[in-house]
Amino acid sequence: MQKNLNMFSLEDKVAVITGGAGVLGSAIARGLGKAGAEIAICDIVNADKVAKKLQEEGIIAKGYYINVMDIEKIKFCRDEVIKDFGKVDILLNAAGGNMKEATTSEELKFFDLPLSALKKVVGLNLFGGAVLPSQVFGKIMVENKEGGSIINISSMSAFRPLTKVSGYSAAKAAVSNFTQWLAVHFAQEYNKSLRVNALAPGFFLTTQNRFLLTNEDGSLTPRGKTIITHTPMGKFGDPEDLIGACIWLASDASKFVTGIIVPVDGGFSAFSGV
Repeated sequence: MQKNLNMFSLEDKVAVITGGAGVLGSAIARGLGKAGAEIAICDIVNADKVAKKLQEEGIIAKGYYINVMDIEKIKFCRDEVIKDFGKVDILLNAAGGNMKEATTSEELKFFDLPLSALKKVVGLNLFGGAVLPSQVFGKIMVENKEGGSIINISSMSAFRPLTKVSGYSAAKAAVSNFTQWLAVHFAQEYNKSLRVNALAPGFFLTTQNRFLLTNEDGSLTPRGKTIITHTPMGKFGDPEDLIGACIWLASDASKFVTGIIVPVDGGFSAFSGV
């Protein structure tokens, strides 16, 4: 039994988490740390604060500044991580999100969505949330003799586009496609043991989507009620619900798994509504 469980161990692994100070990123960071990984929390704000909390729980962790939309800042962050940890085995790309200015509403029609807001959402989720960090950290990860694991964050929007969030849905569909492309590219061109997969979370309350799902008094909006109705498990996900799937994708337990998108959604994507 213990031998089987050992395949999920992340002992002696170094995990870099972009967007690591966010709600989902920090929860997964804690889970990876508890599984034995050393954690580099990389974010534009609060990276040191989150790393300190992990340290207080006995996890080896350090915070780093990163701007995932600036490739030079990503390179600097990578070099600092290598200086401190010596290698990178796991890259979790958890930076991303939506914004109100790129979301249709009664006040803001599709025809009036500003290009600047759409560019920002697509750029953050696709380029900053997957492509650029994979270029920078992937360049050193391909040299790992034992390979490694890159994990992107896709979305239910990648399976079926959600109303209101056109830019976000398009970007997450692109993240899923890029995940599959990069999995094949790395395996064929560089390192057959460097795997690339993605998680597709269902509905979790975060800073970016709370305004769509809950009212100021905490009650559900009509959209929030529709989501719960369409989720067979009847609730929003907790950030900790992503940990198990992420440990699986990061560990040797999935060493023959690459190029897949894993829904963690309470059954949302399986339910036809009838």
